[in-house]
Amino acid sequence: MTSLNILVYPHAMEIGGSQLNAIELAAAVRDLGHRVTVLGEDGPLLDRVRGLGLEHLPLPRRRRRPSPAVAARLRALIRARRLDIVHGYEWPPGLESYAAAAGGRAAVVCTVMSMAVAPFLPGWLPLVVGTRALQRHVADRRPGAVHLIEPPVDVAENAPGHPAEEFRARYGLDGSPGQPRPLLLAVVCRLVPELKLEGVLTAVEVVGRLAREHPVRLAVVGDGPARDVVEERARQANAEAGLRAVVLTGELRDPRPAYAAADVMLGMGGSALRALAFGRPLVVQGERGFWQLLTPQSCATFLEQGWYGIGDGTGGADRLTGFLRRLIGDPQLRESLGRYGRDLAVDRFSLHRAARIQEGIYRSALAARYGEPGSLVRVADGLRSAGGLAAYKLRQRYARLRGTAARDDFNSAVLAQAAMPIGAQPVCSLDSLDGTQCAQCGT
Repeated sequence: MTSLNILVYPHAMEIGGSQLNAIELAAAVRDLGHRVTVLGEDGPLLDRVRGLGLEHLPLPRRRRRPSPAVAARLRALIRARRLDIVHGYEWPPGLESYAAAAGGRAAVVCTVMSMAVAPFLPGWLPLVVGTRALQRHVADRRPGAVHLIEPPVDVAENAPGHPAEEFRARYGLDGSPGQPRPLLLAVVCRLVPELKLEGVLTAVEVVGRLAREHPVRLAVVGDGPARDVVEERARQANAEAGLRAVVLTGELRDPRPAYAAADVMLGMGGSALRALAFGRPLVVQGERGFWQLLTPQSCATFLEQGWYGIGDGTGGADRLTGFLRRLIGDPQLRESLGRYGRDLAVDRFSLHRAARIQEGIYRSALAARYGEPGSLVRVADGLRSAGGLAAYKLRQRYARLRGTAARDDFNSAVLAQAAMPIGAQPVCSLDSLDGTQCAQCGT
């Protein structure tokens, strides 16, 4: 097959799941024989781009989103480089790419790894989403193609055996000399109010209590606007425990030592899958009190709705405490769940498998250009999208004036709940490995 000339445009270059997926998939597609370039501002992930040997084209850090100037830059790049594909990640790059390619030679693809898809994206823009449930939800509401790529992970670079002792020593996670080494829990995420903060604060609270009874520590790896809140809660938890049970490391450009050092991982989305690749037992984090241990019995639900869930708003701390007590007290369970997770990551979520799917989506997008609707339909689609974007911007401006604007508004629990099938929230699987009834919730 002919080689493709592809431009990949992540929505940001800070550490985060969507943009890391964009860059690693770009390199994996390049390795299939295509020419791939990354467009983006300077940021922590630029080292990853260069380390993978990808060409990088710069963008200004401060700019409107979406930006007419960026769309004009993209249009010039399409002509000058004879691009076949422009691939934007999340809705601002998706809109800019769509505007740039209108009437031209390149096909556009937009990947949305948020929990919901912006309703003002053009209906004929080919989309890629990360869960089956969201794929079905969106496909029922738009005429264009909606593809599925579950968040991939490089199972060669993220694997058991990665060096971890220096990480544990640097952050004092080995406990006191002469005492048993504490069990290490870890969560790797951006410290932002939407999606992540509730679960991180619950984990901090729970570990502060557990550390009075068990040798257990929690490493919180990441940074962001909610760091001050997490630091204050960690201070309170450590005071309650009477020791340094919760440690904040800040952002690590290479978080692999944290995954490798952990005995148990807490997380959602791409971070959850990376934990599986390292062969670590995983407790999946969500919102409104959602926590769930990954087991062979609970896995099907996560394959349907993604590595995330929404609870009923009650009992989150008790639920997490129950899972952690079980894992703390059962090293054989930790080992068996770790092996199960590693096998799952290799078989289903490998980067090579995702790259093959991505390559097929690119070729489908190019082929579909010959069967696209007529110009009047495309103009109407563009006008509908522009009107929806204008209304969204007005709502956002009003919300900012009121102080209620969300940083990641398409990652809100309300929108995620709407995209989940009824009854998709998993039941407790605390004791499901041995077939007994769960003592925490009775299921």
